[in-house]
Amino acid sequence: MIGNPRTFWLALLSAAAVLGAAAVIGPVLGLVAVAVFAGVTALVHAGGLIRLALRIHRGRRDFGPCRGAGFLGMGALVTGAGVAATGLPWLDPGPIAAATTLLAAPAYLAGLLLLPGTAPTLGARLRRLLDGAGIGVSLLYCAWVFTLGRSSPGTAPLRLAVALTGCVAVAVAVVTGLRAVRHRPAALGCSGGAALSIVGVSGYALLLLGHDRTWLGAPGAAPAGLVAAGLAMVAGPFLLAAGARRAGDEPTRPHAADEDGSFAGYPLLLVPALLAVVVSAWHLLTGGRFDETSVALGIAAFGALAVREVLAAWDIRRYAQTLAGREARFRTLVAGSTDVAIVLDAGLVVRWQSPAAARQFGLSDQDALGRPLTDLLHPADAAPVAAALRAVLDGCQHTLVQARLRDGFGRWRDTESTVIDQRAAPEVGGLVVHVRDIGDRAQLQRTLHEVTWTDDRTGLANRRRFVAAAEEACRDARPGSLLALELDRFESVADLHGPSVAGAVLIEAARRLRAAAGRDDLPARLGAAGFAVLTDAPIVQAFALATRIATALAEPFQLPGHTVHLAAEVGVADLLGAGNAEEALRHADVARRRARQLARGGAGGRVECYDKSFETALVRRTEIEQQLPGVIGRGELDVAFQPIADLATRQPVGAEALLRWRHPRLGTVPPAEFLPIAEELGGGIADEIGEWVLHRACRQLSCWRRDGRDLWMSVNVSARQLAGEGWLAAVATAVDTHCVPAEAIVVEVAEAALPDDAFAVEQLAGLRALGVRTALDHFGTGPTALAHLRRLPIDVLKIDQALFNEPPGRRGAATPIVDVVVGLSRRLGIDVIACGLETQSHADVVRAAGCALGQGFLISPPDHAEHVEAYLERHRTPLLGN
Repeated sequence: MIGNPRTFWLALLSAAAVLGAAAVIGPVLGLVAVAVFAGVTALVHAGGLIRLALRIHRGRRDFGPCRGAGFLGMGALVTGAGVAATGLPWLDPGPIAAATTLLAAPAYLAGLLLLPGTAPTLGARLRRLLDGAGIGVSLLYCAWVFTLGRSSPGTAPLRLAVALTGCVAVAVAVVTGLRAVRHRPAALGCSGGAALSIVGVSGYALLLLGHDRTWLGAPGAAPAGLVAAGLAMVAGPFLLAAGARRAGDEPTRPHAADEDGSFAGYPLLLVPALLAVVVSAWHLLTGGRFDETSVALGIAAFGALAVREVLAAWDIRRYAQTLAGREARFRTLVAGSTDVAIVLDAGLVVRWQSPAAARQFGLSDQDALGRPLTDLLHPADAAPVAAALRAVLDGCQHTLVQARLRDGFGRWRDTESTVIDQRAAPEVGGLVVHVRDIGDRAQLQRTLHEVTWTDDRTGLANRRRFVAAAEEACRDARPGSLLALELDRFESVADLHGPSVAGAVLIEAARRLRAAAGRDDLPARLGAAGFAVLTDAPIVQAFALATRIATALAEPFQLPGHTVHLAAEVGVADLLGAGNAEEALRHADVARRRARQLARGGAGGRVECYDKSFETALVRRTEIEQQLPGVIGRGELDVAFQPIADLATRQPVGAEALLRWRHPRLGTVPPAEFLPIAEELGGGIADEIGEWVLHRACRQLSCWRRDGRDLWMSVNVSARQLAGEGWLAAVATAVDTHCVPAEAIVVEVAEAALPDDAFAVEQLAGLRALGVRTALDHFGTGPTALAHLRRLPIDVLKIDQALFNEPPGRRGAATPIVDVVVGLSRRLGIDVIACGLETQSHADVVRAAGCALGQGFLISPPDHAEHVEAYLERHRTPLLGN
């Protein structure tokens, strides 16, 4: 480690060796001892400094922090090598020592100026050099006039170069250490070590360059200069190492004016400049003459001083501009602030207040300055505020106080103040109190309370207030009920009539809801068109209340220029059946959604009470909605086939493709359950499923017909799918893709789902134009009259079991009805198929009426294609071409 006890003892032993050599073994051997011990000491510490630089570079991966230690190490390395070389007997030690000084001094200075915290900017380093140059040249000038100028001309230039380099380098090192911005202990150690090393090596060189070197061969002790130079060269590297060891200490905080190092060292030029003037005057008075060297040194010192003056003037001007800008910003911030800032002294007397005091409280400086702050406060608040302020004076970091302050008009104003102790800041020197007017806070809190608990559009309670009231009722186990409702088709009102009409509808709906509810009931708006009522009535009375509300909301909304017809399904839940408000609200919403499902297609306004089975059904429906997307890709759909046979011969003539969804968790989901949900979800899911079934049916029919079976295939289609623009093209594509005759495909649509409009007739006619036959399924369960069969372009009529299922004790009652349907169909050229044949009596009834074809469990249940093929084999299906 650099600067550790081992290096300390090395330096101490080296110093002892230098002294002993100089005092005991004579000048020549003393010179060799100085060269050896001083050189070895410098080389050891040079190695430590270079290792430190490398370690810093490896740790930070950057050349910036390690450059200072590296250059100091290079300087110590040059010093050690050069001084050690002067001890060689075959070399002239004088020029070697001079070269060592000229090379080592710049390395030391570069290392000092690049140390962290000494000179942070390039401008600061230039100022350090100018400061040192001015001081060093001035001191050399004084020395030259007295002593050095009297040397012999032969050695004067080299000695002058060494002396100039040494003086300037030492001065720069001292200025750099004294004016370090941060890490001052480390900088002082390194600068002291560099200065000692430069003093030692330059003094050593000057001693060896002297013309009178007879002391080298004279007996006795070595000159005192040699001893001093040797001690300096031994102590210098040790101080360098000790300073580098403290480079990791906590950095000191510089003054704002010295932060970039611009002003550092400037006042130090005054003393050497005055000394140079005094020496010059004394020299002239004593009759001395100035040679060229002294004149050149004087001019150099004056030039360095002049340049430093210019830079100092520029620094002062720039710093003054910075201070002026900061003051202007501070004044702007304080003047424009809405908070009032007051500065108090230790006696709590107002010493300064910001301009905002006059704007905010009407307090002029005459009203406040020089008075205790407590004189401006309400008597009831003065003592607590004074206690809080004294607590801050006693060491509390900051505090928050509230008090009533008398303004300039004599009124009491509610205020809130934060107090910060700024006595340590010389610019402030007191307690800073930031005062804010909070007189409007109470009114604001009341307003916020109203906004928090009330719906801003309708004036009803909002969801937060409603949930809080319901939660309280559940917690207290009070009997009561909760009603949830939502206006149907409300979104279309805004789309058709604009947001203003929609807002008026909401306001009118809220008025009707408030009028229908009881005096102790709590109506609320929960969402865009969602409302709720909290009542203490039991479930039966709550049902009656829900009915009144649904009736009131079903009345037309008569608005200026508009009449809006809406309805609302209402769900009712018992509070005692729920654990908390959210659960009760969920129960009511489940009942409301159940009411909407049951009212779909009707007039609306239905009321339902919560039942647990509703929630089970809702969960199942939600699960189906989530699982329907991607059902084809997962391979969960399947198609079963049910044969259609001739009732007389029991020979199969066709089959019906029946969709099945086999879900791994939900089990088998019937089409009647999931197809309406698929149509409601949209996104083409229902169309995708319908086309998939169509292609599966055509592919299976194509396979059977390739095997020579003369069959046709019927496929069910919903009314929405039939009305789709791409359905006819999808049917044509399926027929062409699987190469089946168009007349072998029968498209079935249920009678109850068939829309009574011209477009449906047009779509059925389009299927006929493709060659595809059409069928009306489950005839007898819908509103289609027999007379309407004449205008419907259908080829097959599939009568429902409801037409031929005879009531008990009325045998033969169904035969005339079926006979009429079959007779009319035969005259219209429509084939009739009896669906749902389950018993032989069913077959007898339809056969007696003249129906030739039938379908049902009596003939064969729906099954997979391979099982149906086995049925076809058993009944010897006629082969094509036979």
